[in-house]
Amino acid sequence: MSTSLSRRAFLHSAAAAVTAPWVRTSPWSGRRLAANERIGIGVIGVGDLGGGGHHLGRLLRLPEVEVVAVCDVDAQRVQAAVDKCEGRASGHKEYRELLDRKDVDAVVIVTPDHWHALQAIDACAAGKDVYCEKPLTLTVAEGRAITAAAQRFGRVFQTGTQQRSDQRFRWACELVRNGRIGRVQTVTAVLGSAPFSAPEPDAEVPPHLDWDLWLGPAPRVPYNPRRCHYQFRWFYDYSGGKLTDWGAHHIDIVQWGLGAELSGPLSVHGTGTWPADNFFETATEFDVHYEYPGGVRVHVTSRGENGVTFRGSEGEVFVSRGAIRANPKEILDTRSGTMPVKLPVSTDHHADWLRCIRTRAQPICHAEIGHRSATACHLGNIALLLGRKLYWDAQRERFQGDPDADRLLTKPMRAPWSL
Repeated sequence: MSTSLSRRAFLHSAAAAVTAPWVRTSPWSGRRLAANERIGIGVIGVGDLGGGGHHLGRLLRLPEVEVVAVCDVDAQRVQAAVDKCEGRASGHKEYRELLDRKDVDAVVIVTPDHWHALQAIDACAAGKDVYCEKPLTLTVAEGRAITAAAQRFGRVFQTGTQQRSDQRFRWACELVRNGRIGRVQTVTAVLGSAPFSAPEPDAEVPPHLDWDLWLGPAPRVPYNPRRCHYQFRWFYDYSGGKLTDWGAHHIDIVQWGLGAELSGPLSVHGTGTWPADNFFETATEFDVHYEYPGGVRVHVTSRGENGVTFRGSEGEVFVSRGAIRANPKEILDTRSGTMPVKLPVSTDHHADWLRCIRTRAQPICHAEIGHRSATACHLGNIALLLGRKLYWDAQRERFQGDPDADRLLTKPMRAPWSL
C-alpha cells in the first residue's frame, strides 16, 4: 500500500476539527397541506442525478407534487432544469433563497456530500421536509446533527438509499432475519473499485460556475474539472470514495439484514491502495472488515460481483439490483411478506416520502437510519486511513480509547460556513 500526500493532508485537517455541532433555530415550522393540495418541491442540486431522470424527471411525472424551485451553483444546470420544468419553477444559485420561499413544502437535496449537512439542517429549520441523497453526510458528527434537527423541527426525512424500496433487497433481508439461512456467520458486500486519473492541470473557472460557492465549507483550492460535479466522489474534502458511494447502499442493506440499522458494528479494520500518481485521493482498492454483535463478520471489498451475500449455517442469499439467488435454491420458495418478521414495505422511494409528508409517519429510511448506514461507511474509511483496528461504541458514537480516531469523526468547515 502506498501512502499519498492527500491521505496525510486529510488526517492533518481532520485533527483540527471542532466536536460540538449545533442546530439552527427558526420560528417558522412549515404550512399544513390540505388533503388534495399538491406538495411544493424545491430541488437543490440539478446536475446529472438531480436534474436528470432520477429526481427531477421523476418528480415532474408525479401528479401529487409541483416542482416550484430549483437551485444549483452552475447557471447552465439551473437553466436546463427550469426549461425541463417548462418555466413553472424559479431558478436559484443560493439554496437559502429557495428555502425562503413559502410555496416550497419540501426539498430534495442532490448536492455533493460536503454540502448535505448544512442544507439539510437549514431545510429542517425552515420547516421543509427533506429527501437527501446518500451518503447522508461527510462525517459522523454531521449525521448526528441532522438527526437532531429532523427530530427537533418535526420533519419527515428520507435518505436516498433507494434499495430499501426494492422488493429484492427487502425479500433477502426478511429471509435472513427469519432464519431461513440459519445463524448468520458472514456477510460480503462488493462495491467495485474507485477510478484512477492521471494528474490534470488546474483551469480557469467556467463563467457559468460559482466555484467558491461549489466549494462552500470545503477548503479553498483552484478550480479543476476533475474535482467538480460527478468526480467529487474521489476527494476526501467532499466525499469518501466507493466506501461512501456504493457503501451507503450496500452497507445499509447489510445492517438491515442483520437488524443493526439503528446501531452498527463493534469493530473495524482494513487495508487499501492509494496509487501515488493518482490525481484522485480515495482508495482505489480496499478490503474492510467489520465485526457485528453475535460474532457476525462483514467483509466490504472492491473486488467481485456487485451485491451483498449473506452466509449462514444453513445456506446463503445473494442480492443485487438485478438479481436474487440462494443456495439451496429452495430458500427462495419462501416469499417476502409471508414470514413472521416483516420489514416495512415501500415500492417507490419518492412515493414513500411523499406519503409520509401527508401522514407525518416515518419513511422507510429516515434520518437515523441514514446516519447509521453512513457512519459504518465513515468508520471504514477512518480505519483505512489510520491503518489499525478500531473499536466502536455505537451508543456513544465514539471509538473506545482512541482519541486520535475520534478526531476524524468530524471535520472543520471553511468560514463563514459552520454548523
